[in-house]
Amino acid sequence: MTKSTTIYINAELEWAEKQLLSWKDYVDKNPLHKMTDRPAGKMIISIEAQGKFIQETMKNYLALLEVVDKLREKETVKKEARGNGEVPHRMQMKKT
Repeated sequence: MTKSTTIYINAELEWAEKQLLSWKDYVDKNPLHKMTDRPAGKMIISIEAQGKFIQETMKNYLALLEVVDKLREKETVKKEARGNGEVPHRMQMKKT
């Protein structure tokens, strides 16, 4: 995997994590039991419509969370495969 691909994956992972936080915050701030019909211009957004939106957001959250977890796992495996970047003592060049 090239460096640009790794940067791309890291950027996508960061974006997805921010999106998850945003969705979680929205759902937390709009609990179902506190919803009321609310006016939106000439229309009224019903409790049912708001509840359906929250449920869809939660489904999307869980789906994205699964993808993020898989990406994190792949990144962890790659880092473990590469090692910590240290050269073992026995292989280091001796100073003369």
